[in-house]
Order: sequence, then structure tokens, then C-alpha cells
Amino acid sequence: MRKFLGVLAAALVLPAALIAADKVESGLKEGASVPAFNVRDITGPAKGETLCYRCRYGSQPVVTVFAREMNDSVKDLVKKIDKKVGENKDHKMAAFVVVLTNDPDSVEPKLTKLASESKIKHTPLTVIEGDAGPEGYKIGKDAEVTVMMWVEGKVKSNHAYGKGKFDAKAVETVLADTSKILE
Repeated sequence: MRKFLGVLAAALVLPAALIAADKVESGLKEGASVPAFNVRDITGPAKGETLCYRCRYGSQPVVTVFAREMNDSVKDLVKKIDKKVGENKDHKMAAFVVVLTNDPDSVEPKLTKLASESKIKHTPLTVIEGDAGPEGYKIGKDAEVTVMMWVEGKVKSNHAYGKGKFDAKAVETVLADTSKILE
């Protein structure tokens, strides 16, 4: 009996440990204040400038996508977030995408092409030099995608995904959470 209980306990603990090991920690916790940081705007209204969208958007409801690459799922999210921003002008909803890269110049043409082909109108695509992300944002080195949403300068939602984990289901989960900043 003791052996059976030991096997049963191991069977219950192992899946929980695997789920915990799969969880990626990245970004600011809910309730945290969102600090200012600069990005280079590639496609937005300040194209070519270095600026702080956190500062520009102030207390507005904001979705910020931090991505290490623009894979198909990230592109899908950007298109859907852009549409959501357009639909929520009355709430002054805003969004911007930050590509974390050690080579911003190589990313710029890809972002320009994406904005043009996908007709991204409301969501600036930006870059920040360095794969660590903005200082103080605690972007996890294992996070391929981190999406933070805030309003009044306080984080309301944070989603982080490791390599290969950001998929269509994740896109829908993130989109559903925009309700937290539009209340």
C-alpha cells in the first residue's frame, strides 16, 4: 500500500512540476507601475523617431507586445490588436509592439513590410536595442513573447510565453484580456 501511495504521489506531482517548469516569468506583475522607456518608432505616427510611447499614451488603456521575433502568431496578434484599438477609439485604447533585438536595423524593413501588407493603422511597430528589453520591465530571457496591458499606468494583465508556446490559443487568451483595460 505504501508503495502504491508513493507511486500515486509521484504521478500527481510530476505533471504539476512539468507545468510549473513550462511557465515563463516575464514582465511586470499586475498592479505594478509602468516605467517610461524609449523605442525607435518604425511604422507609427513618430516614424523614425526615438520616443516613449508609455509617456505619450499616459493614462490610456494600453496593450504592449514585447517580442523577440515576428512569427505568424505574433503577426496574427498584432493584426487583431490593431483592429481592437480601432474599434475602441471611444475608450482611447492604444497599443504598440516592441521587437527586442541586438540588430534593430535588420528588423526595420520587416516591420515596415508587415505594417504595409497587414494594413496596421493604429499600432506602432517599434524596436528597442538589446534582447533584455527595457530596464526595469523584467522581460524574461526565456520569454519569446510578453504582453502587458495597463491603464492609468498600472499593469492589469501580463502574459508570457516561452519559445514555441505562443500559438492561436494564446492569441485568443490575450485578446480576451483586453476587457481588463477597457472596463
